[in-house]
Amino acid sequence: LVAGRCRFLTSSSSTVEHVAVRANKKAFFSTPANLGAAALCLGAATIIVQQNSSPNHQPTLLDARRGAPAIGGEVIYSGTPVKEPSTGILFPQLCNGLYLAGCGVRAKWGLIKVYAVGTYMDPLAMSAVKTSKDPAILEKALLDPTYPRTIRIVMARGLSVDKFTSAIIEAVEPRMNGQDLEKLDEFKALMPPVDLIKGAEMEMTIRGDTLLFKNPTGGVGTIRSRLFTEAMCDVYYGADAVSPSHKEAVLAGIPKL
Repeated sequence: LVAGRCRFLTSSSSTVEHVAVRANKKAFFSTPANLGAAALCLGAATIIVQQNSSPNHQPTLLDARRGAPAIGGEVIYSGTPVKEPSTGILFPQLCNGLYLAGCGVRAKWGLIKVYAVGTYMDPLAMSAVKTSKDPAILEKALLDPTYPRTIRIVMARGLSVDKFTSAIIEAVEPRMNGQDLEKLDEFKALMPPVDLIKGAEMEMTIRGDTLLFKNPTGGVGTIRSRLFTEAMCDVYYGADAVSPSHKEAVLAGIPKL
């Protein structure tokens, strides 16, 4: 991509969603268009390719070995994708530099599979709690947005954007105790005016009082509110989590990070 030093080899049915170029324990997130420049700027690096979550997706190969002495790194994949058992949807083991802790399904009335959901966390950030044998300590950490995580959602069926957005808002609003409710409108505004198709993906990355939302068309927006991020954590990890299978898988997966 830059003076022929990096090449992407991919079939027409393959997509690369995120690339992380790592050097000296720091990560630079890049798109295919500027991957070469990112790698060259960082010098010796490891390049990680994240596969998409389609069950039929074939691994994408990033060949940085030929003619790339300035990179000097190896090419590795994000590992074998993990299949959410109820929907068959695949989750890559890496997302935004975080590692998959577990995944599950959001079902309506216990029958209709709406979407698969997975949580990605930072093993270092969780190091103080992941060895605890007390489940209450892990649950408390999951409810604390100070612990960074990405919640990745993949639709298991088509759904109108209004129904999806309304369901999220209806789950979050009662948990905000009547405060910062304008953040619900901000969240709604981040959704594009297009209905969701099967396989559509969204990401919510939570760090403290900040939620970075990537919508299904790739648009990105930020919501800043500690109340909002705490409420979103409670939606997915609280006593009345919207996906019990997801919460259980994450609790079981954290000690293995």
